[in-house]
Amino acid sequence: MSTANAVQDVQLFIDGQFRPAADGQLRDVIDPATGAVVCRQAWGTVGDVDDAVESAARAFVSPQWSGLTLKQRARLLLRIADAIEEDGAELARLESIDVGKPIIFTQGFDVPQAAEGFRYYAGMVEQIEGAMRQAGTRSFGYTRREPLGVVAAITPFNFPLNLAVNKIAPALAAGNTFVLKPAEQTPLSSLYLADIMSRAGLPAGVFNVVTGDGPTVGARLARHPRVIKLAFTGSTATGKKLIAEAAGTLKKVTAELGGKGANIVFADADLDAVTQWAFQAAFFNTGQFCMSGSRLLVHRSVHDELVSRLTKVIEATSVGDPLDPATMMGPLAHRAQLDRVTGYVALAQAEGATLRAGGNPVDRPGFFHEPTLFTEVTPDMRIAQEEVFGPVLTVTVFDTDEEAVAIANGTPYGLAAGLHTASLTRAHRVAAQLAAGIVWVNTWAMFENSIPFGGYKDSGYGRELGPEGLQEYQQLKSVVVNVE
Repeated sequence: MSTANAVQDVQLFIDGQFRPAADGQLRDVIDPATGAVVCRQAWGTVGDVDDAVESAARAFVSPQWSGLTLKQRARLLLRIADAIEEDGAELARLESIDVGKPIIFTQGFDVPQAAEGFRYYAGMVEQIEGAMRQAGTRSFGYTRREPLGVVAAITPFNFPLNLAVNKIAPALAAGNTFVLKPAEQTPLSSLYLADIMSRAGLPAGVFNVVTGDGPTVGARLARHPRVIKLAFTGSTATGKKLIAEAAGTLKKVTAELGGKGANIVFADADLDAVTQWAFQAAFFNTGQFCMSGSRLLVHRSVHDELVSRLTKVIEATSVGDPLDPATMMGPLAHRAQLDRVTGYVALAQAEGATLRAGGNPVDRPGFFHEPTLFTEVTPDMRIAQEEVFGPVLTVTVFDTDEEAVAIANGTPYGLAAGLHTASLTRAHRVAAQLAAGIVWVNTWAMFENSIPFGGYKDSGYGRELGPEGLQEYQQLKSVVVNVE
């Protein structure tokens, strides 16, 4: 990987080495801010996947990995965290080029969060423990938490670095080995991370990266009999297909899928704070966020005032070059995503929603779209039911707490939700009623490595982060000892 302004063609990372795809194929990586080719990536084959899995299987039983003490494994994860920070400027630049995310966010959030993810799970390595159990008068039992073996992950284009680390760090902390397939649109940070981890001393084969498409690389990982677990983040439709593929080998699956987050504003909320949180919830990462607060549910008594405030903020927001430190909103990650957003904007207007701000692609190279606000949105509209995954915020009015909860829960999704109120009683009561894996109160998208998240309903199952995230990469063994 190059550290110059240009990016060299990138290869697969298998068994501790960068190498071309088996058939030598390359595909373009596109800069979403310009539409220009950044570099080319190796396009993996089924044979490449098999090589990566076999490399991970050998590493799993090798003394260089399995022979490490818990303390040695923890120290290795800490070295990786330090190396991420040392190379943070280049890692942030690659993430911005690849995704179109403003560098102020990749430097201030993505890279530090990645380093802290490894540090958090390094701290948990020596806390891996079982429990003693009474098994009778002449015997005793205990449990062991053991690694699974070879773990595979398939990650999306919106947070390539962080959503990979959320899986890699706990998997390695538990003692597994790993094969990663990043999104074909955004491979750069994952491959650079592989280089960082190797230089930090991770043994060859413990971490592998195979770039390529879903039907080839992703499907083979889901079907592969030596892959014990598959961790997936992406759309609900793709997740269901992968779960079906994985069923044939009975592998463990965790799936963080689509979302349609409801952000509820009650009459007693602080509108100054709500305006900022609602904007961030909807437009962070150009709305390409499965936990986006894309549905704003507002009490009738404060609706007009809040819409007026949001309209002013949105109209004052400009999109621009993600490598410019002054840019707060960049492009969408690829052409198909821009087309998806423009399609939903047209659909919302056809359904009868009122366009209050934005609504158009930006007339410049790349895949830019204005931040967009719709009002007079009813819960049955497709714009209120389906995941847009772009900078589109809808506003729906409610009159009672019960109505707000019913609207919030009235989609197939259940990944994230939020509420804004001055009442502690209401906050706890409504949070308990919302069908979502994480609920934010008077905030949005505040993440800590100790707090797990995941989906209800069509938003998937399994959890990432926290001790629960580590348990997803372990299996439980019971041992019963006869002491006679």
